[in-house]
Amino acid sequence: MSNKSISKSHQEYLSAIKRRKRSILIAQIGILILTLVLWEVAANFRWIDPFIVSSPSRIVKLFIEYATNGNLHKHVFVSLMETIVGFAAGTILGLIIAIGLWWSEYWARVIDPYIVVLNSLPKTALAPIIIIWVGAGYSGIIVTAISVSIVVTIMNMYNSFISTDPNKIKLLKTFGASKPQILKKLVLPASIPNLIGTLKISIGLSWVGVIIGEFLVSKAGIGYLIVYGSQVFKLDIVMMGVVILAIICALMYKIIASIEKHFIKWIE
Repeated sequence: MSNKSISKSHQEYLSAIKRRKRSILIAQIGILILTLVLWEVAANFRWIDPFIVSSPSRIVKLFIEYATNGNLHKHVFVSLMETIVGFAAGTILGLIIAIGLWWSEYWARVIDPYIVVLNSLPKTALAPIIIIWVGAGYSGIIVTAISVSIVVTIMNMYNSFISTDPNKIKLLKTFGASKPQILKKLVLPASIPNLIGTLKISIGLSWVGVIIGEFLVSKAGIGYLIVYGSQVFKLDIVMMGVVILAIICALMYKIIASIEKHFIKWIE
């Protein structure tokens, strides 16, 4: 659509939306900068104990040191690899199980209480058991990440599948569509927005599982850095690990949000 075909009022409306988005972004950046400045000032004037909470300048200095000697790349890569593998495996397995539950109402009713119990269990309590069963190392940490995210994926996607418009399902059945065809042509496409929403939740849960696993048994990773820093009372390392973790989580969330935005534009 050309600019000439857009009315003046519509142009003003679009401009107002852009100004609002710009204002929100400026406010978000301003809050972040203000927080960092206050944190730095409070640490320098000893309003807070810099040994316990560190300071932005000390974190940046330590970040440069770790990035220069190559240690940081190794720890970030290990945690990122474990999270991506756990996230992908948890999503695929959760989606397959959700399809199976949608396929068979009988088994959905049988398994439903077990899914509810697994969802209510604190995953931190299961992590040591999982690592003992699977073994220490990458495999135990990845399985821990899967265990944290898979139940949410199953529940969200199954609820999305059974919420598909029943009238559309009846219409497809009237035209002789089989169950696989209904799944492929209607249920899965209708559930894509919910799948993307589930991915936003699962990515954070996968990081939780990885960090828990690295707390318990790991020789590398962001979780290892945090535990190591607390053990040797170098809390700058702990705070650096937390900041790096927050940045990576935010970037991965933004990637999924960007995919969602492009998908919405595509279906419109």
